[in-house]
Amino acid sequence: MIVYGSTLSPYVRKCMVFGAEKGLELQLKFTSPGSPDPEFRAISPFGKMPGFRDGEFTIADSTAIVTYLEAKFPEPNLIPPAPEARARTIWFDELADTVMMGAGSAIFSNRFVKPRVMRLPCDHDAADQAENEQLPPIFAYLEKTIPDSGFLVEDRLTLADIAIASPLATLGCVGVCVDPARYPRTAAYVEAIHARPSFATIIARDRAQVAALGGGVAKAAVTA
Repeated sequence: MIVYGSTLSPYVRKCMVFGAEKGLELQLKFTSPGSPDPEFRAISPFGKMPGFRDGEFTIADSTAIVTYLEAKFPEPNLIPPAPEARARTIWFDELADTVMMGAGSAIFSNRFVKPRVMRLPCDHDAADQAENEQLPPIFAYLEKTIPDSGFLVEDRLTLADIAIASPLATLGCVGVCVDPARYPRTAAYVEAIHARPSFATIIARDRAQVAALGGGVAKAAVTA
Protein backbone atom coordinates (compact mmCIF):
# COMPACT_ATOMS: atom_id res chain seq x y z
CA MET A 1 0.00 0.00 0.00
CA ILE A 2 1.39 3.35 -1.07
CA VAL A 3 0.63 6.83 0.27
CA TYR A 4 1.64 9.66 -2.06
CA GLY A 5 2.65 12.97 -0.50
CA SER A 6 4.82 14.45 2.24
CA THR A 7 4.33 14.06 5.98
CA LEU A 8 4.80 17.80 6.38
CA SER A 9 1.18 17.74 5.26
CA PRO A 10 -1.08 16.97 8.22
CA TYR A 11 -3.35 15.02 5.88
CA VAL A 12 -0.52 12.72 4.81
CA ARG A 13 0.75 12.40 8.37
CA LYS A 14 -2.76 11.44 9.52
CA CYS A 15 -2.80 8.52 7.08
CA MET A 16 0.69 7.32 7.97
CA VAL A 17 0.03 7.46 11.72
CA PHE A 18 -3.36 5.79 11.29
CA GLY A 19 -1.71 2.93 9.41
CA ALA A 20 1.08 2.61 11.96
CA GLU A 21 -1.40 2.43 14.83
CA LYS A 22 -3.10 -0.44 13.00
CA GLY A 23 0.22 -2.23 12.54
CA LEU A 24 0.20 -1.70 8.77
CA GLU A 25 3.26 -1.03 6.64
CA LEU A 26 2.37 1.89 4.40
CA GLN A 27 4.97 2.97 1.87
CA LEU A 28 5.37 6.73 1.58
CA LYS A 29 6.18 7.94 -1.92
CA PHE A 30 7.25 11.56 -1.77
CA THR A 31 5.04 13.73 -3.96
CA SER A 32 4.69 17.48 -3.89
CA PRO A 33 1.28 19.15 -4.07
CA GLY A 34 0.20 19.76 -7.65
CA SER A 35 2.85 17.38 -8.98
CA PRO A 36 2.39 16.63 -12.71
CA ASP A 37 3.56 13.04 -12.19
CA PRO A 38 1.09 10.94 -14.26
CA GLU A 39 0.93 8.18 -11.65
CA PHE A 40 -0.02 10.65 -8.92
CA ARG A 41 -2.45 12.63 -11.08
CA ALA A 42 -4.25 9.45 -12.11
CA ILE A 43 -4.95 8.90 -8.42
CA SER A 44 -5.49 12.53 -7.40
CA PRO A 45 -6.81 14.37 -10.47
CA PHE A 46 -6.73 17.76 -8.73
CA GLY A 47 -3.19 17.29 -7.41
CA LYS A 48 -4.16 17.22 -3.73
CA MET A 49 -2.22 15.20 -1.16
CA PRO A 50 -2.46 12.45 -0.17
CA GLY A 51 -3.07 9.91 -2.88
CA PHE A 52 -3.33 6.21 -2.07
CA ARG A 53 -2.88 2.90 -3.89
CA ASP A 54 -3.63 -0.62 -2.71
CA GLY A 55 -3.13 -2.89 -5.70
CA GLU A 56 -5.58 -1.77 -8.36
CA PHE A 57 -7.60 0.34 -5.96
CA THR A 58 -6.77 4.04 -5.78
CA ILE A 59 -8.30 6.96 -3.90
CA ALA A 60 -7.39 10.47 -2.75
CA ASP A 61 -8.33 12.45 0.39
CA SER A 62 -7.12 11.53 3.85
CA THR A 63 -10.54 10.78 5.32
CA ALA A 64 -11.41 8.52 2.39
CA ILE A 65 -8.09 6.71 2.84
CA VAL A 66 -8.46 6.07 6.58
CA THR A 67 -12.07 5.01 6.04
CA TYR A 68 -10.86 2.43 3.53
CA LEU A 69 -8.13 1.18 5.88
CA GLU A 70 -10.63 0.93 8.75
CA ALA A 71 -13.01 -1.15 6.64
CA LYS A 72 -10.31 -3.45 5.29
CA PHE A 73 -8.41 -3.81 8.57
CA PRO A 74 -11.07 -3.42 11.27
CA GLU A 75 -8.86 -4.32 14.24
CA PRO A 76 -7.81 -2.51 16.23
CA ASN A 77 -10.67 -0.19 15.42
CA LEU A 78 -9.73 3.47 15.31
CA ILE A 79 -13.14 4.66 14.08
CA PRO A 80 -15.52 3.39 16.77
CA PRO A 81 -18.55 1.37 15.62
CA ALA A 82 -20.91 2.79 18.29
CA PRO A 83 -23.05 5.52 16.67
CA GLU A 84 -22.36 8.30 19.18
CA ALA A 85 -18.63 7.59 19.39
CA ARG A 86 -18.30 7.30 15.63
CA ALA A 87 -20.11 10.60 15.12
CA ARG A 88 -17.85 12.38 17.61
CA THR A 89 -14.76 10.88 16.00
CA ILE A 90 -15.80 12.18 12.58
CA TRP A 91 -16.58 15.57 14.15
CA PHE A 92 -13.01 15.87 15.46
CA ASP A 93 -11.63 14.70 12.12
CA GLU A 94 -13.62 17.44 10.38
CA LEU A 95 -12.56 20.02 12.97
CA ALA A 96 -8.93 19.20 12.25
CA ASP A 97 -9.30 19.08 8.46
CA THR A 98 -11.19 22.35 8.10
CA VAL A 99 -11.08 24.70 11.07
CA MET A 100 -7.60 23.82 12.36
CA MET A 101 -6.12 23.56 8.89
CA GLY A 102 -7.61 26.92 7.96
CA ALA A 103 -5.37 28.48 10.57
CA GLY A 104 -2.49 26.05 10.21
CA SER A 105 -2.17 26.47 6.46
CA ALA A 106 -1.93 30.25 6.74
CA ILE A 107 0.87 29.91 9.28
CA PHE A 108 2.91 27.10 7.73
CA SER A 109 2.57 28.37 4.18
CA ASN A 110 3.65 31.89 5.02
CA ARG A 111 6.39 31.00 7.48
CA PHE A 112 7.91 28.07 5.63
CA VAL A 113 6.51 26.91 2.29
CA LYS A 114 6.52 30.25 0.48
CA PRO A 115 9.81 31.68 1.76
CA ARG A 116 11.85 28.47 2.05
CA VAL A 117 10.48 26.13 -0.61
CA MET A 118 8.87 28.32 -3.26
CA ARG A 119 11.13 31.37 -2.75
CA LEU A 120 8.11 33.62 -2.83
CA PRO A 121 7.11 36.59 -0.66
CA CYS A 122 5.08 35.61 2.39
CA ASP A 123 2.22 37.33 4.15
CA HIS A 124 3.38 37.67 7.75
CA ASP A 125 0.24 39.54 8.73
CA ALA A 126 -1.91 36.59 7.63
CA ALA A 127 0.27 34.17 9.60
CA ASP A 128 0.18 36.38 12.69
CA GLN A 129 -3.59 36.79 12.44
CA ALA A 130 -4.05 33.02 12.22
CA GLU A 131 -1.79 32.39 15.21
CA ASN A 132 -3.15 35.15 17.41
CA GLU A 133 -6.85 35.11 16.51
CA GLN A 134 -7.78 31.77 14.92
CA LEU A 135 -5.81 29.31 17.03
CA PRO A 136 -6.79 30.51 20.55
CA PRO A 137 -10.52 29.64 20.20
CA ILE A 138 -9.53 26.17 18.98
CA PHE A 139 -7.20 25.65 21.92
CA ALA A 140 -9.82 26.99 24.33
CA TYR A 141 -12.36 24.51 22.96
CA LEU A 142 -9.94 21.61 23.33
CA GLU A 143 -8.98 22.74 26.83
CA LYS A 144 -12.56 22.32 28.06
CA THR A 145 -13.27 19.22 25.96
CA ILE A 146 -10.33 16.84 26.44
CA PRO A 147 -11.34 14.16 29.00
CA ASP A 148 -9.21 13.23 31.99
CA SER A 149 -8.26 10.02 30.15
CA GLY A 150 -6.25 12.06 27.63
CA PHE A 151 -8.21 10.72 24.68
CA LEU A 152 -11.05 12.49 22.91
CA VAL A 153 -13.38 9.53 22.33
CA GLU A 154 -14.02 6.34 24.33
CA ASP A 155 -11.01 6.98 26.61
CA ARG A 156 -8.67 5.40 24.05
CA LEU A 157 -6.80 6.37 20.91
CA THR A 158 -9.02 6.90 17.89
CA LEU A 159 -8.91 8.78 14.61
CA ALA A 160 -10.10 11.81 16.59
CA ASP A 161 -6.76 12.08 18.41
CA ILE A 162 -4.70 11.35 15.30
CA ALA A 163 -6.54 13.97 13.28
CA ILE A 164 -6.35 16.70 15.94
CA ALA A 165 -2.67 16.09 16.71
CA SER A 166 -1.53 16.08 13.07
CA PRO A 167 -1.88 19.82 12.27
CA LEU A 168 -0.24 20.66 15.59
CA ALA A 169 2.77 18.54 14.62
CA THR A 170 3.18 20.58 11.45
CA LEU A 171 2.88 23.87 13.36
CA GLY A 172 5.48 22.64 15.84
CA CYS A 173 7.97 22.43 12.97
CA VAL A 174 7.87 26.24 12.72
CA GLY A 175 7.80 26.87 16.46
CA VAL A 176 4.07 27.31 16.97
CA CYS A 177 3.01 25.25 19.98
CA VAL A 178 0.23 25.16 22.56
CA ASP A 179 1.09 27.46 25.45
CA PRO A 180 1.07 25.26 28.59
CA ALA A 181 0.49 28.30 30.81
CA ARG A 182 -2.77 29.18 29.03
CA TYR A 183 -3.88 25.71 27.96
CA PRO A 184 -2.24 23.16 30.28
CA ARG A 185 -4.62 20.29 29.51
CA THR A 186 -4.31 20.77 25.77
CA ALA A 187 -0.52 21.11 25.90
CA ALA A 188 -0.19 17.91 27.94
CA TYR A 189 -2.59 16.10 25.60
CA VAL A 190 -0.65 17.09 22.48
CA GLU A 191 2.67 16.18 24.07
CA ALA A 192 1.40 12.71 24.99
CA ILE A 193 -0.08 11.97 21.57
CA HIS A 194 3.03 13.22 19.77
CA ALA A 195 5.20 10.99 22.00
CA ARG A 196 3.57 7.85 20.63
CA PRO A 197 5.99 5.96 18.34
CA SER A 198 3.59 6.34 15.41
CA PHE A 199 3.96 10.13 15.64
CA ALA A 200 7.42 10.59 17.16
CA THR A 201 9.46 9.13 14.31
CA ILE A 202 7.59 11.15 11.69
CA ILE A 203 7.81 14.38 13.72
CA ALA A 204 11.57 13.98 14.16
CA ARG A 205 12.01 13.54 10.41
CA ASP A 206 9.73 16.46 9.57
CA ARG A 207 11.50 18.83 11.96
CA ALA A 208 14.87 17.82 10.55
CA GLN A 209 13.60 18.50 7.03
CA VAL A 210 12.29 21.95 7.97
CA ALA A 211 15.50 22.79 9.82
CA ALA A 212 17.63 21.71 6.85
CA LEU A 213 15.79 24.22 4.67
CA GLY A 214 16.34 27.05 7.10
CA GLY A 215 13.41 26.64 9.49
CA GLY A 216 10.41 28.87 9.88
CA VAL A 217 10.66 32.55 8.98
CA ALA A 218 9.39 34.87 11.69
CA LYS A 219 8.13 38.35 11.03
CA ALA A 220 10.95 40.84 11.27
CA ALA A 221 10.80 42.99 14.38
CA VAL A 222 9.62 46.51 13.77
CA THR A 223 12.12 49.10 14.96
CA ALA A 224 11.53 52.77 15.62
